[in-house]
Amino acid sequence: SVAFQSGGPSFEHTFMRGVAADAVVNHSGSEPTVGMYLDEQPVTTIDGNLPLHIYDIERVESLSGPQGTLYGASSESGTIRIITNKPDLTGFKGGYNLEGNTVAHGGTGYNFEGFVNIPLTSWAAVRLVGWDQKDAGYIDNVHGSVTFPTSGITFDNAKLVQKNYNDVETKGGRAALKIELNDNWTILPQVMGQVQDTNGNFAFNPKIGDLETTHFYPETVHDSWVQSSLTIQGKISNFDLVYSGGYLTRNTHETQDYTDYSLFYDIAYGSASSFVGNSGNKINPSQYIVGRDHYTKTNHEIRVSSPTTWPVRFTAGFFIQRQVHEILQNYTVPGGTAPLADDLSVPGWPGTIWLTDQERVDRDKAVFTEASYDILSNLTLNAGIRYYTFDNTLQGFYGFSDNWSSHTGVAICQTPFVPFKGAPCQDLDARTTGSGNTPKINLTYKFDPGKMVYATWSKGFRPGGINRNGGGKLPPYKPDYLTNYEIGWKTQWMDNKIRWNGAFFWEDWKNFQFSYLGPNALTIITNAGNARIKGVETNVDYLVMPGLTVSGGFS
Repeated sequence: SVAFQSGGPSFEHTFMRGVAADAVVNHSGSEPTVGMYLDEQPVTTIDGNLPLHIYDIERVESLSGPQGTLYGASSESGTIRIITNKPDLTGFKGGYNLEGNTVAHGGTGYNFEGFVNIPLTSWAAVRLVGWDQKDAGYIDNVHGSVTFPTSGITFDNAKLVQKNYNDVETKGGRAALKIELNDNWTILPQVMGQVQDTNGNFAFNPKIGDLETTHFYPETVHDSWVQSSLTIQGKISNFDLVYSGGYLTRNTHETQDYTDYSLFYDIAYGSASSFVGNSGNKINPSQYIVGRDHYTKTNHEIRVSSPTTWPVRFTAGFFIQRQVHEILQNYTVPGGTAPLADDLSVPGWPGTIWLTDQERVDRDKAVFTEASYDILSNLTLNAGIRYYTFDNTLQGFYGFSDNWSSHTGVAICQTPFVPFKGAPCQDLDARTTGSGNTPKINLTYKFDPGKMVYATWSKGFRPGGINRNGGGKLPPYKPDYLTNYEIGWKTQWMDNKIRWNGAFFWEDWKNFQFSYLGPNALTIITNAGNARIKGVETNVDYLVMPGLTVSGGFS
């Protein structure tokens, strides 16, 4: 029940149980419906997944259904947790993988991965991990030209013709230190970083040829990030205490060909005739996008758990998170023989027909608790609730110069003009706040230690946000909620050689956030209505012999 939608590296989104309603993806759009965690830290950025390289991993947990009680926002339909191997004090370990490969109809690639675990003392150890991977390209940028009907200008891509031009190189590493202060207290700082360079485009045009396209400007993505975390675990009296904190910084730099849109606008609206140089002569109206995104994410969580021997066992905690997304998108018109006229360019940005320069800040706070009670020796009731608040803002500039448009950009800026970062002025400054709760009730019955059935009612949510639109004409979009009803089973058979799990579920999605393109191709998010999802999922794992496992699943 887990699906991935990819627009290429650095632009991937995860969905669970079909909970998906995004027609378009935009940096000022809705938060994801699936939460992604690296150990204790949420690493889902506002605009999709962090491109984590999976190596030296203990396990991956797929938690289907709303996880709003313990994991909060963006775990509306489920959570995926990637659990890394931790430093081991018991002895030295090391390993590596080497791979060379060739891709059908494409180029060649390689992969090197390695780790080393070093005990430093009887109470401290360090684990170091590194990787260098090249994914071969398989899409050809073939020769072609485009003629804009209004101006008659023809544009050629001969300088960019290349076979297998969509290759990817990924380099990164992870370092973790484990310190056991005594039998009760452990400190685990960890840092993980990665640089990924992507070339080309991951779509092709069937009218041109299989795995072929014709693009006219360089297309690249440079994605670099560092995730730092600190986890402290210990005991106070008989209570278990966990603190986890993290800081994520991520920078992406992209260039993207926009010629196909330029051609469409000319065919539909005759826009090419408006693109002129300072002399008044028509110029090549084709465009490309230069984008820079800077994400930061800071989070802290403290939770305490009662002794497992108590008849009523509980976990309670507090969570706070702040996400910042600095957005810069520069729609550039090189012009060919002459640059775009100065009075048509966004002030201070020569050759820029459209500029987005904004800062989005999402703030979340929550308190939560979960408790379990054994009604009978084999019948357990679990219930929990999370109370949350959110405070989200979006401010900055987007649009044209006032000589190009009278209803977007400079023409509707707040007066007197006050520059916003690199933009000439500010035409967007909005905030939305809210609060609520996400409850959960679960009943579990065990036939024996290896076989159980359960019933769950749970609720998940996504916070509301700001619509980027002309002068605040559209209201903010509100939170949406997913209510889940689920009956399932978890069983083991034949001395635990066969594991068979499954569930039937019914989910009601209220006022779901839906994205679509409005006037001027601006993304609009609205609470579109309600949806109902009904389904079944099951999986079987069979340990044929030590070292050989056969697995299958159905949903």
